[in-house]
Formats: sequence, C-alpha cells, structure tokens
Amino acid sequence: MIKAGIIGSTGYAGAELVRLLMGHKEVEIVWYGSRSYVDENYASIYRNMFELVDARCLDDNMEELCKRADVIFTATPQGFLASVVNEEMLSHTKIIDLSADFRIKDVNTYEEWYKIEHKSPQLIEEAVYGLCEINREDIKNARLLANPGCYPTCSTLSIYPLAKEGLIDMNTIIIDAKSGTSGAGRGAKVANLYCEVNENIKAYGVANHRHTPEIEEQLTYASGKEVKLNFTPHLVPMNRGILITAYANLTKDITEEEIREIYKKYYKDEYFVRVLNQGECPETRWVEGSNFVDVNIKVDKRTGRVIMMGAMDNLVKGAAGQAVQNMNLMFGLDEKEGLMQPPMFP
Repeated sequence: MIKAGIIGSTGYAGAELVRLLMGHKEVEIVWYGSRSYVDENYASIYRNMFELVDARCLDDNMEELCKRADVIFTATPQGFLASVVNEEMLSHTKIIDLSADFRIKDVNTYEEWYKIEHKSPQLIEEAVYGLCEINREDIKNARLLANPGCYPTCSTLSIYPLAKEGLIDMNTIIIDAKSGTSGAGRGAKVANLYCEVNENIKAYGVANHRHTPEIEEQLTYASGKEVKLNFTPHLVPMNRGILITAYANLTKDITEEEIREIYKKYYKDEYFVRVLNQGECPETRWVEGSNFVDVNIKVDKRTGRVIMMGAMDNLVKGAAGQAVQNMNLMFGLDEKEGLMQPPMFP
C-alpha cells in the first residue's frame, strides 16, 4: 500500500483528497494534517466521515511526515511548500503540491503575481507541471509535482488542440470563466457569505487574476508563441463547477467539422476528457463530483472566430482528482484508479 499524507486536509481540496483516496485500493492515508484543527477528530470537522475516518488531525510537520509517507499532498496556501521543501524531503518521498508554488517556471513572474518571495527557486526547474493529458511521460518520473490550477486546467484543455495546431491567433484569446464558491476556499470571508453570493454573479480579479500567467505559460508551450490574453473569472452561487467560454480568431478558413476531428484526434485516448456531440454545450451539472472535463467548440463564420468551451468540477479535476491522477502516474498505477466515480446528478 502507498502511504499518503495530506497537509491541509481540512480545506475543501484536502477534504476531497480524503474522499477520493478512501476509495483508492492502493492507498492508506497516514497523516491528516491541519494547522487549524490539531488533535481534533477529523470526523468531527467533516461529519460525512463519521465512522469512516478514525483519526485525529496532526500538524504540518513535513520533516516528520516525509519519513512516514510515500507521497505527500500539500493542499496549502501559496508559499507554504516553497518555504519548507528541501532535497532531504525529496529523497524520502514524492510531493504533489496543490498550490501555485511550482507551477510557473519564471520566479519573477510568480513573485509579481502572487506578491510573495519564492523560498525555493532552485527547485522550480525540476518540478513537473501535472497536466496529465499533456505532460504524462514527465509526470511518471517526477519527485516534485505542481498540480495545475482549476481555471488553467479547464482553460488549457479547452484551447490546447487549436493552439497546438496553430489554427488560432494566440494574441486574440479571450477567456470568460465562471466558478462555484468552493474555489475560494473554506476560510471565512464576508464576500463569500450566503447573503453576499446568493442570487448574484460577479466578475473578480479583472485583468489581474493570478491564474492568468499560468494559462499564458501553458498555451505558450502549446503554440510555440508568446501568449498574452484576457482572462476574466466570475463567481457563481453554486458549490462546485467551472465553466470556460474562450474566444479566438481563426488563422485559416476551416470548418467546424474539421475542428471537431482535431479535438477527437487529441483526446481520443484521454479517458477524462470528453468531446461532446456537435451542438452540445458543456454544463457543470454533468461533470459534478467527477474527474471529467467536457469540451466542445463552435465556429462563428460571421466573425471568423471560434468559441471553445469546457466544464469540470473545480475540486476534482481542478484539484484533488487531478492530484490523484498524477499520483497514479508517479507510482505506475492505472491512471483511473480511485477516479471512476460517474458525475453526480442531481
């Protein structure tokens, strides 16, 4: 059995990791880390785990945990892992980080957008960006894995085939994104109170959301051209889900049917990316609770633009599910192990 530790197990992404790993036949959770709830019963914090988890929350002592666990998941705020990780830890265990600490290769870009100093820049180059459908072979050999952000995962997978094929003008991309409130985390914030969120939708992080450089970097790798784009997220009064609607100018006259064949070519062997039937738009309700990403496209002949769409669960494929998918690759397991839950509805 793979021994797994979770630092940040009482946040939403950490709790989702617990749920998924409990259904994984090859994993035993040996450490429920939580700085806020040390010595409290995990099942008293998440009562859905009553009589399922008989463990107390431990602290975030990575030095001790790396000696007990084969893999550590850090579902922590930006800056935590970079401040504690070292070569000694990585010689004992593999680390999958759900924060942004090792996603962006340029340390100056990271520090500019996240407003904190990076404490372990010497490890950035080694870290593998864990978008499984694109970096699968590199992930298999990783010691330090940067789990992608939720918006970047959905955005990149929705746009990637056309970026890779050079069929869109990369500097005309506009991404309109919407997310459920769990994407903001479990911390108490006035802006996330029920009365503030219910019966409302709002844009936030306009022109300065910190997932912007991550999306730009991944699409730059895909297209081979430096990308600058507009990314605007919106908060929607629902628990889970991300919906991406992206727009770009086509670089050649191509039919919708031809583009659909390109998407099918890229994703035909990708179990967790579902290319929908023609005319169907992705919806968050059809991916909720699952590791699936639903994508589709529409060509607007009148404007010469293409509309690229994607939907996924921000806590599963956007966080914990993708982390488990990465772990499976890193340990030579079936990539789908522990992730075969069909979407929940209603």
